[in-house]
Amino acid sequence: MSSISKLRLPPRDKNYGGDSRRVGVEIEFAAVSPSRVASRIADLYGGAADCEDPHRYHIRNTRLGDFLVELDTQYAHRAPGEVAPTASGFQGLMETFSHAMREIYGDLGSLVIPYEVVCPPINVERLPELEAVLEALRQEGAQGTRDNLLHAFGVQLNPEIATMDPHWVLAVLKAEILLSEWLRSIISVDMARRFMAFADPFPKAYVHLILKKEYWPDKDQLIDDYLIYNPTRNRELDMLPLFLWLDADRVRRKIPDKLVKPRPTFHYRLPDANIREPRWSLTLEWNRWCVVERLAEDRTVLADMGAAYIENDQSILSEDWALRCTEWLVL
Repeated sequence: MSSISKLRLPPRDKNYGGDSRRVGVEIEFAAVSPSRVASRIADLYGGAADCEDPHRYHIRNTRLGDFLVELDTQYAHRAPGEVAPTASGFQGLMETFSHAMREIYGDLGSLVIPYEVVCPPINVERLPELEAVLEALRQEGAQGTRDNLLHAFGVQLNPEIATMDPHWVLAVLKAEILLSEWLRSIISVDMARRFMAFADPFPKAYVHLILKKEYWPDKDQLIDDYLIYNPTRNRELDMLPLFLWLDADRVRRKIPDKLVKPRPTFHYRLPDANIREPRWSLTLEWNRWCVVERLAEDRTVLADMGAAYIENDQSILSEDWALRCTEWLVL
């Protein structure tokens, strides 16, 4: 059994609507069939596993909500609203062929593309209940980030926002950027994930812009600036789902990608999926995220750290910023 850290709560425990904040979790893995993982989840939390296709299983009506286990690619699955082949004649033949090709693509793709467990949003206090999913994956022999050079796998946390106030949203974004090098150091982000660029750091020009002490724009300007420098999902803190939820028209004009879906959450993509490491846990990664939110509450420290970061970044003899972060956090 893994050594589970004690759960820490964020400074703000209510969401934008006044309810308890929730968090969604996505866990990427390989080497275990989705049917087996779906069955284990149903054993753990109740509910029933339902096969949509060979590479996508729904586990509905569990005590935590609805889970999904699927191969993380749209090309292995039917399009939304598409049903299994039912037509006859040539049309039926083509539908059957298309269905078979998706299955073959999924079989081949699973050699390098991860499966993922998409957990239902749950109250933050209940996050430790999801550690049983990790333990089940370990028992089944699932592979994570460090088990194969091609495994650029991650765990994604989706914490609900505490308020729609753009200055609070920006404060969290500033805090994550300031702590990025420290987080990457303690997480020890795997080389494959750095090479594949699924969780890239923010470009320096954008970092220098938003870390300025006077940078506290309104919502529209905040979103516009983000889209100019970050027209991609591949950021360690992907803000596109949240900004799409806040202002769909503004974001869709620049980001037509339908894979970006609106959510009132941050999309924190940095952690590796260290499934086989017994001391690693979802709670540990959540606690690291809480360090970000705690820093976001102190605007004075944010301003001071931002100025120090820019000065250090522009210096010929720059210091190790991850180490400087440690000093800021403990002093």
